Amino acid sequence: MLNRRKFIQISALSSSFLSFQKKSWAGSGAITKPIVISTWDFGKQSNVEAWKILEKNGSALDAVEAGVKIPEADPNIQTVGYGGLPDRDGRVTLDSCIMDHLGNCGSVMCLEHIMHPISVARMVMEKTPHIILAGDGALQFALSQGFEKINLLTPESERAWKEWLKSSKYEPKMNIENELNDKKAASSAETMAPLYLAGGPYNHDTIGMLALDASGNLSGACTTSGLAFKMHGRVGDSPVIGAGLYVDNEVGAATSTGVGEEVIRSVGSHLVVELMRQGYSPELACKKTVERIVNRNPASAKSIQVGFLALNRKGEYGAYAIQKGFTYAVRSSKLETLIPGKSIL
Repeated sequence: MLNRRKFIQISALSSSFLSFQKKSWAGSGAITKPIVISTWDFGKQSNVEAWKILEKNGSALDAVEAGVKIPEADPNIQTVGYGGLPDRDGRVTLDSCIMDHLGNCGSVMCLEHIMHPISVARMVMEKTPHIILAGDGALQFALSQGFEKINLLTPESERAWKEWLKSSKYEPKMNIENELNDKKAASSAETMAPLYLAGGPYNHDTIGMLALDASGNLSGACTTSGLAFKMHGRVGDSPVIGAGLYVDNEVGAATSTGVGEEVIRSVGSHLVVELMRQGYSPELACKKTVERIVNRNPASAKSIQVGFLALNRKGEYGAYAIQKGFTYAVRSSKLETLIPGKSIL
């Protein structure tokens, strides 16, 4: 039989072990700042733009906005912004959100005809009493703020949509961000055609970016054209605060990529941050969140991709995904690299 002293000793040891298990992944030592991290291969170029601001002691908020504007304006990246693959009606609709170190946030959903939805989201945050504007209302607001109305559907994305219409099969494809961004991919429409056929076309995308500036403040941004060939009006996790993005300056920040419906069900980015609050490292917090998604529906998890990326207030970072293939980019004063994310499956 345990006496009171032995019980207290065992309890203390158990608590210490659990604390070590959570924090052993988190690392220690000096704070790394400034630093910026972002999802997928094209995040590396986005980080370059963000770093121009961070290295001059600029704010994390300015950095993440500038960084994600790079893929938003690139017609060769067909999963974000201009040139994004359209919905099943042939309309390019964009979703975006931004959040700063004070908990201020702004979001736009189903925004058409505007090159940089991230900048509109920031204006929603800074110039309105609201957090979210959607559809025609978001467009009207953007135009009132001086944004130019343009056609977001490029000839290449229109061809992809017309190819898809031949079968109209809706089957998201894992890790398409990197496949579409692969510079080794064939350039001709004929060679690219198999990517547009039933069973092979384009799914999710997001670029999510998190930054810690020289003042120790965190901010994040997330922007996408969403699932290709989606139903008109569909919104995923990217513009949903707490799902696609969450920032808490006392703890850290997280963003997500993949099939947004699954991220929304778990309020994924918020969960990652709350796990970091409990002492988990960024990587382990992402892993635990991915495991929750997988455990909810193991059969479904085999055919989808969801990934999380996190940064804590010390400048420590990590990521985890369901499937192999997820990558993320890191930039600091000592490092500029692309890292393969770990995965459950």
